[in-house]
Amino acid sequence: MTETALAMSESDTRPRAEFAVSLKGVTKRYDRGVAALGPFDLDVSDGDFVSLLGPSGCGKSTALRIIAGLSAPTSGTVRVAGGGRSIGFVFQEPTLMPWASVRDNVALPLKLARRPRVDIDRHVDAVLARVGLAEFAMAYPRELSGGMRMRVSLARALVTDPDILLMDEPFAALDEITRFRLNNDLLALWHDLRKTVIFVTHSVFESVYLSRRVVVMTARPGRISAEFRIDTAEPRGEDFRTSAEYAAYCREVSAGLSRASGEGGR
Repeated sequence: MTETALAMSESDTRPRAEFAVSLKGVTKRYDRGVAALGPFDLDVSDGDFVSLLGPSGCGKSTALRIIAGLSAPTSGTVRVAGGGRSIGFVFQEPTLMPWASVRDNVALPLKLARRPRVDIDRHVDAVLARVGLAEFAMAYPRELSGGMRMRVSLARALVTDPDILLMDEPFAALDEITRFRLNNDLLALWHDLRKTVIFVTHSVFESVYLSRRVVVMTARPGRISAEFRIDTAEPRGEDFRTSAEYAAYCREVSAGLSRASGEGGR
């Protein structure tokens, strides 16, 4: 591990109560015998932005689904602040209802929770304005670009005002310009709302730009190989993206990813 990673491990000795998410010795083995994850240990502080970075199939998405309670670990312990009741999940595909308007897609979690109509309207209006979709409230998914559909998915995850936001490669299928724009918008949202964000990505560049911590995972079964803290001036913007500092962080994380890719199965 790098000196950065070692420093991180030494600093993460705070009481568990300070962590929004804590995984200890978590493994996942599927019925057909494939070991997908672990043992995996991860602590995420309240309000932090952490990216999980690793080769395809290393268990990044599996870890996210375990945190969300969508999949049970084979072994280990998972602790989520509030018992996991306040989690928003943004999947790689927007998974919108094609027959429903933007407004109705975003309102779905509140309708399922049987919230009062006036409450639903107020929350939906607020979150659509926040993600820049207020004027598209009555549009249908087929009428939207890929980036706009992802904004709808993000709005749906935020409409319940979750404390923790889990994002599974949400921008992977988008063109580079749209991806950069949504990266900027996501950072602005995080600065405003201070949610705890765990973000899965294949991109070194995206992980460094967005995160305060980048967690690099080995090939399957995924374990943590190294961690990097991205200490830069806030808020970040295009000046950071084109800076020598950003390039240096990307080189360091890329080297860590290269080492991790050869560590799977050990």
